Amino acid sequence: MRRAFEQAGLGVLRRMDPEAAHGLALRALGLGMGPTGGPVTSPRLRTSLAGLELPNPIGVAAGFDKNAVALDGLARCPLGFAEIGAVTPRPQEGNPRPRLFRLPEDRAVINRFGFNNEGMEAVAARLARRPTSLVLGVNLGANKDSEDRAGDFARVLARLGPLADFATVNVSSPNTERLRDLQGRAALSALLARVMEARGALPRPIPILLKIAPDLSEAELADIAEVATEAGLDGIVATNTTLSREGLRSPHAGEKGGLSGAPLFERSTRVLAKLSTLTPLPLIGVGGVSSSEEAFEKIRAGASAVQLYTALAYGGLSLAGDIARGLDSLLERNGYANVAQAVGTGRGRWL
Repeated sequence: MRRAFEQAGLGVLRRMDPEAAHGLALRALGLGMGPTGGPVTSPRLRTSLAGLELPNPIGVAAGFDKNAVALDGLARCPLGFAEIGAVTPRPQEGNPRPRLFRLPEDRAVINRFGFNNEGMEAVAARLARRPTSLVLGVNLGANKDSEDRAGDFARVLARLGPLADFATVNVSSPNTERLRDLQGRAALSALLARVMEARGALPRPIPILLKIAPDLSEAELADIAEVATEAGLDGIVATNTTLSREGLRSPHAGEKGGLSGAPLFERSTRVLAKLSTLTPLPLIGVGGVSSSEEAFEKIRAGASAVQLYTALAYGGLSLAGDIARGLDSLLERNGYANVAQAVGTGRGRWL
């Protein structure tokens, strides 16, 4: 019954403005109108990521619940973990609307939000009441007009780190001017030093991850892997959205912003596989996953866990449970006793 209700709701939402529809979906989730039953799990699906124990390796990516308004609903979903944000020190409106575009012909989305969020104090108030059953991360951002963006990341971590299970440094959004410049070796090294200093001051140090872009050269990727390892990070999220528009058919293909969804799968998986040869750090695979087969492919390319984003706009949150159950079957069929055994076993295909 809930699945039928969800699909009917998705049909209605697809006829609305995309950003308004997403806001309505979050409100419905917060009111208990989403999937129930909690995470899908099994001995094969249970896994560890950067010291975190996950019931399954399927999570929801940052950007889905920017302001942590639907945490109770997310905890009832079949997800293994979730990441909220990006969160900046001060509230900011982001870029002018419209800034979110569906590309149904391509099973994709383009967004140019620009870190719109209510700021760390509003989010902290919600995280203080969060369900502890949900493994929860915070995506750290910087204000657009900040004169000290590296300091912004450290400030958000200092405020929200005690309330979260992990945090991700987001220097890879294409929608904040010059933010991706922080992926350069010197700038990234200095930024991560400040973030790790803030982590050291937390009452309970949490894992720190780095989210990177899919549009990096091999040399840039090698630099990032080296800097992240030297800084003592706990993992890397690969990848954020792309600026590429290769092969798109939708009339919205020319919109500015970051592209996510099916067209990103191959590009992000190649980056993931390459990265897995450059660093021993655990990786989260993001980009274009909409099926259990694609989640399995990300894991075999080198990911210890996978995040969903655009696919949820087309398939609903119940899709996470379908992917987890299908992944369980794929692991069994291929002779893997658990997720960890499969990690990286197929990376050669992508190199």
